[in-house]
Amino acid sequence: MSIYNPLTVLGLIWRYRELVFPLARRKIASRYRGSVLGVFWAVLNPLIMLGIYTFIFSVVFQSKWGLNPSDRPEFALFLFSGLILYSVFADCINEAPSVLLDNKLFIRQLVFPTEILAWVDLLVSLFNLFINWVILMGFYAFVIGMPPTTFLYLPLILLPILLITLGGVWLVSSIGLYLRDLGHMMRLFTTALLFLSPIFYPAAAVPERFQAYYAINPLVHILEMSKRALFYGLHPDWEVLGFSLIGSWAFAWTGYIWFMNAKKGFADVV
Repeated sequence: MSIYNPLTVLGLIWRYRELVFPLARRKIASRYRGSVLGVFWAVLNPLIMLGIYTFIFSVVFQSKWGLNPSDRPEFALFLFSGLILYSVFADCINEAPSVLLDNKLFIRQLVFPTEILAWVDLLVSLFNLFINWVILMGFYAFVIGMPPTTFLYLPLILLPILLITLGGVWLVSSIGLYLRDLGHMMRLFTTALLFLSPIFYPAAAVPERFQAYYAINPLVHILEMSKRALFYGLHPDWEVLGFSLIGSWAFAWTGYIWFMNAKKGFADVV
């Protein structure tokens, strides 16, 4: 399939499924191999961060999503739902600068499709998302009850994040092979973006004069729609979601084309 075919972005995972899924499983296993708690760290890490963020933003800064200040369990749900979606993007982008450097052996094997490494990282991140989602739903059922049926739109709402992540990993990993400082820059970028996204506060809390600049962040609309669907029973804004899907697909495709053209020089660098 030609790299200039926009369907190639999603077709890769099926075409190389016999490589992608075993590599993802191996990466998940290696991440927790040798640790005492093993895969339980995938549960423990987000819970610890959730507790810290909930205390800082609901108690110290008294940030709230239009909730009663005493409704800290509900605030934690709002916070956690945003964090686990954002982490799909942030975890992959933070690792992207070293993806190719960590897989030099594959680069030297010229027949190996290094472009699938972005899909491998994304699947590992989705594994963590699944665990976190089970925690969120259990907590949600205990605190609020059954979610509205609109929560079924969440996989569709998540799709732009997945496409943006794929495009970002292809771009950043190909540049990171040449620019070793990129790893530090990406960690600063994802930390800044965390606070520039509606995770700890609603987008409406941003002053009107900054709204136009704030809306440039594509995650703003996606995270807002996810909370409306999960907590308020509201359907997605189909126009905004449509533009998000088109824009994220174009970004992923652009990142893939960039990667495939840059790929010709990878073996000379490593």
